[in-house]
Amino acid sequence: MIETKDPENTLVLDIDHGQVVIEMRPDLAPNHVARIKELAREGFYDGIVFHRVIEGFMAQSGDPTGTGSGGSGKNLAAEFSGEPHVRGTASMARAMNPDSADSQFFICFADSGFLDGQYTVWGQVVDGMDNIDKIKRGEPVQNPDKIVQMRVAADI
Repeated sequence: MIETKDPENTLVLDIDHGQVVIEMRPDLAPNHVARIKELAREGFYDGIVFHRVIEGFMAQSGDPTGTGSGGSGKNLAAEFSGEPHVRGTASMARAMNPDSADSQFFICFADSGFLDGQYTVWGQVVDGMDNIDKIKRGEPVQNPDKIVQMRVAADI
């Protein structure tokens, strides 16, 4: 079991470069956190690549097609908050419609305040950000890194 203050709201990602631990924030985005946990428990994220990775900005994953246009098939209503997008923030990707987030998410490499209040923040990397930093860059990424396995810490 991973040592964490709230195993039910902690995600553990095994990626090509090592382990990443994300504390989820149900206080900010209860519906998004619930959906991410549901998908993680189904094994949805296992094997999914980081398809869009922009140097100095973010690494995006969660699309089963690996193209940036796929998802789980269930859009979620926006849960915007005043939480800032800083290094290690986990936030939902979406299309132009604020209520179009599905399964895709991104992790910020650096402070990205221009996203604040426009994307649903649902977590924060608390360990393993150095492994996120090693993800191959590109749009699209050639031979992309992937999420080998993603689990809720309470289930490990």
